[in-house]
Amino acid sequence: MSMSPDVSPVTAPGAPISARISAPAGPALMPFLALINFAIVSAGLGFTAVLLPNQLTLLDADNKVSNLALVSSVSILAAVIVQPLVGALSDRTRSRWGRRSPWMLAGGLLMAAALSGIGLLQSVALILLLACLVQTGSALIGAPLAAIMADRYEVNRRGMVSAFIGLGLNCGYAAGVIIAGVLAFNLPLAYASFGAGLALLVISFLVVARDRPNTEMVLEPFSFGKFLLSFWINPVKHPNFAWAFVSRFLFILAFFIFQSYLFFIMSDYIGLSLTETNALIGLTGAASILPAIIAGYTTGWLSDKLGRRKIFLYIACGFTGAGYTVLIASPTVPALFVMTVLVGIGFGMYLASDAVIMTQVLPNLEGSAAKDLGILNLATLIGQSAAALVAAFAINLLGGYVSMFFVAIGIAVLGAVAVVPIRGVR
Repeated sequence: MSMSPDVSPVTAPGAPISARISAPAGPALMPFLALINFAIVSAGLGFTAVLLPNQLTLLDADNKVSNLALVSSVSILAAVIVQPLVGALSDRTRSRWGRRSPWMLAGGLLMAAALSGIGLLQSVALILLLACLVQTGSALIGAPLAAIMADRYEVNRRGMVSAFIGLGLNCGYAAGVIIAGVLAFNLPLAYASFGAGLALLVISFLVVARDRPNTEMVLEPFSFGKFLLSFWINPVKHPNFAWAFVSRFLFILAFFIFQSYLFFIMSDYIGLSLTETNALIGLTGAASILPAIIAGYTTGWLSDKLGRRKIFLYIACGFTGAGYTVLIASPTVPALFVMTVLVGIGFGMYLASDAVIMTQVLPNLEGSAAKDLGILNLATLIGQSAAALVAAFAINLLGGYVSMFFVAIGIAVLGAVAVVPIRGVR
């Protein structure tokens, strides 16, 4: 197995790479794409939205907002660096298990080990270090995983594939906060449970989604200079790619401004106790599951049938803004649940459309899908990283949580505007 850029002789410099290097999708792959996304997101969000705020509150309650921003933003920067590199390397990986599986296995084991260890720590600095390893492991899984839809499905099936991925993501967001809220009384147990569960589900996915060997795949000779230059995608030459990046960044930023600080919204803005927050935070996730699933499936089916993707992104941004407006008007638990449902609908619609658009704006679908999707996924990672900083800035310097919600609404609107210039996608 080779997991590094191939430097052995090839048949011909510049030979084209087949669009069907990977095996066509089997019937079990689609539901297992939902399962693996469920595993990654539930572990990641259980960590960042519930367990980490609990841990930082217990360590230093006076500086919890700033410490959460520090750990969240800096750790995600590790994934920002790793993800496109791993995407590019996986495009060139030749092994008995295909291009993607070796990287995903390594990422799953690293993320699981780091999660299991973090619950034993009593230092913000050490928590930050292991949080960086958690995000690195997530990037090792995420970059190859993002390419599987483009590798193994035709474009006219990707709407439904995207709906399944959205199903996994939305259930994962809910399950992550539910499980973390239930186990938050014992942080070491909670972290270890997420680590073990993630490792098991990643291995299960790789068994079911087994790819064919690609040891005979033809590659251009490796050039470090060309490798580095490949990460620059000219926004003038590829404007659709650039606008898709901007739109995703803005929407993810708007969503995670709320999601990153949900724990503190409940405790500081609504005024719940620590015990009440842990008890209710899981219920907010549960409240969003069914609306998000219905929205995702309806959007996936309609977008494939109508051949239209962009309209659903506009509607998704509208639901997100409406949800934040409700909580501005009424800082109460009922309003929190209404907001959760509205934002969940918006997020479900967004996921079902955005993932398909990403595969339709790639400059080189056949030869560099994982690398290019890894670059697009930087929009997600940078959006998540920036969300904690933007939220902390709004809370501390712009007038509190109401200001934070207004900032998030404005960003969501800009995300919808950024979709308009994307051409070739209806």
